Amino acid sequence: MAPSSSSLAYFCFTFWALLISPAVSLTCTSQKFTKNKVFSNCLDLPSLSSYLHFSYDSSNTTLSIAFVATPSKSGGWIAWAINPKATGMAGSQSLVAYENSTTGVPAVHSYDVSSYSSIVPKDLSFEVWDKTAESRSDSSLVIFAKIKVPADLAASGKINQVWQVGPGVGSGGMLEKHDFAAPNLQSKATLDLKNGQSSGTSGGDTRVTKKNIHGILNAVSWGILFPLGAMIARYVRTFESADPAWFYLHVFCQISGYAIGVAGWGTGLKLGSESSGITYSGHRNIGIALFVLATVQIFALFLRPKKEHKYRFYWNIYHHSFGYAILVLGIINVFKGFNILRPEHKWKLAYIIVIIALGGISLLLEAITWVVVLKRKSGKSTKPYDGYNNGQGRQQPLAM
Repeated sequence: MAPSSSSLAYFCFTFWALLISPAVSLTCTSQKFTKNKVFSNCLDLPSLSSYLHFSYDSSNTTLSIAFVATPSKSGGWIAWAINPKATGMAGSQSLVAYENSTTGVPAVHSYDVSSYSSIVPKDLSFEVWDKTAESRSDSSLVIFAKIKVPADLAASGKINQVWQVGPGVGSGGMLEKHDFAAPNLQSKATLDLKNGQSSGTSGGDTRVTKKNIHGILNAVSWGILFPLGAMIARYVRTFESADPAWFYLHVFCQISGYAIGVAGWGTGLKLGSESSGITYSGHRNIGIALFVLATVQIFALFLRPKKEHKYRFYWNIYHHSFGYAILVLGIINVFKGFNILRPEHKWKLAYIIVIIALGGISLLLEAITWVVVLKRKSGKSTKPYDGYNNGQGRQQPLAM
């Protein structure tokens, strides 16, 4: 079982590394603009490969900005916004750039994002002028604008900025929904106008951390420990010398997987309660089904009949059926989680390698256990009787 342990250790290491991997790429200093436009400060924003160049004149509270980002799809949009009251997108005053579908010329439009369900083209609550946009050779867009910072924000010297990228624009300037992956949900920060710095909001960081923890707990429990426990029950028990150790290992893996899985399920419920309007129905429903099946499976251990009991046969059918259902649904839901969280490809690849390793070990053990079982049956069929044949008083000869 050593290869499985190594794979599990590698998986845990790589996913914990995901929590602390750097996400900032220092490239804004190399960006140049047409007409020799220059700004006092530039920032590599912490998500969506976006950049902000800005200058702030405190004497007249004017903020000049150049926001650079790449739409999530060709023909998509980019947005940079100020939220006067909160830290998220809801309630923000947004500048959105996209290319005209006919001419291909980019332009800047203003949107009042009063809520996630109400995003309409509208003048902003503060003065904005010199709004222009340009396309760059790397398919990115740039929003240029000058903004009269509201008095209360100017007095504090800080503003809540939000940025986003989307896939397309419908008729009447209706923006198509952006993704709700981790980079999209953490695209907000506080901009310090006086010191030229930006800091991510603690709420956004905490939420991303919760998502990563949720993913790790569930991948380790449903995606690794439960399959490992099933492998022990199916293959290790074949070897007589492993009895009853295989049973305790099996129970340990299943109970540990259940405990960790329940913790992951709880973090998922918490994330769901904090994500109004964001629902991943398939992932959620499978998660609920897994919790119910695993709970029944664990508590049914206390009702396990003895081997010689007449109901043990039916209990085994139920136990195996629920076990394999948990196995399949758990792995499917881990991959659904990857599609939602969208970490770097190497983390998904790491899990795929673990699953392939477990699958390969299972195939090898399947062949070995069949050989062991067939040899054991063959040995029994050629073994001489210890006594007499059917009470007839004639001893069986030794088989050759």
